[in-house]
Amino acid sequence: MNNKIEEESLLSLPERHSRILALLQQHGSISVTQLAEMFKVSEVTIRKDLSYLESQKKLYRTHGSAILISPYISDRHVNEKEKRNVAEKRAIGTEAARLLEHDDSVIIASGTTVAFLAHEIEPVGRLTVITSSVPVTSILSQKSNIDVIQLGGITRSSSVSVVGPFAEEMLKHFNCSKLYMGVDGIDLECGLTTANLLEAALNGVMINSAQKVIVLADSSKFGRRGFSRICSLDSVDMVITDSKAQPHFLEALRERGIEVRVVEA
Repeated sequence: MNNKIEEESLLSLPERHSRILALLQQHGSISVTQLAEMFKVSEVTIRKDLSYLESQKKLYRTHGSAILISPYISDRHVNEKEKRNVAEKRAIGTEAARLLEHDDSVIIASGTTVAFLAHEIEPVGRLTVITSSVPVTSILSQKSNIDVIQLGGITRSSSVSVVGPFAEEMLKHFNCSKLYMGVDGIDLECGLTTANLLEAALNGVMINSAQKVIVLADSSKFGRRGFSRICSLDSVDMVITDSKAQPHFLEALRERGIEVRVVEA
């Protein structure tokens, strides 16, 4: 162990930078204090290292720590989002559809990943779906043995889904076995987030109307934060993601009692 510490302290500047990036790839985030102790240099030196690496767009500094990418996301149009991680989203949707039970009643929120779920649904018995997503309604209304309840309200052009008090009031009259929900970000501290305030509020009501909360999120969503917080991780029962998700995120979710299913794209 002492030899390892000595090796770290003798690293050149480029070697130290390379080692910092390797540690971030392994752990997702690491604090200034941990890095200073590991490399036997001052925290001021580490902050200079991180500032330089951030200027090179190789990491992002936040609250005395470093992470690989900026956690903050902006609202993007559904036409842009649906072209990203297509294979991963399709595999996630396929796995999520397997959870449907005979004569089930479920809520499907908005997002591109839940649209892939809608394509994969082949109901056993009669399925009832309540959704805020106009694309999901369009897909499922063409299938037999599915009753679709489209929530009403303000239509968001970027997501082609409804939000607002009318949708929230409608949901208060229903109880469903499952909620399938896409998110813009999953963060171990911040929980589930989305880029839109009204969507976050509606998702919160959806959570209260469902017995089980199932989050569909490809690996790019981990460690990210949207503008509006939906809920803490304590409200989540299951996360379905793809095999590119960093192991430390998945292990942290499992440690909190959340069932995690990983699919191969």
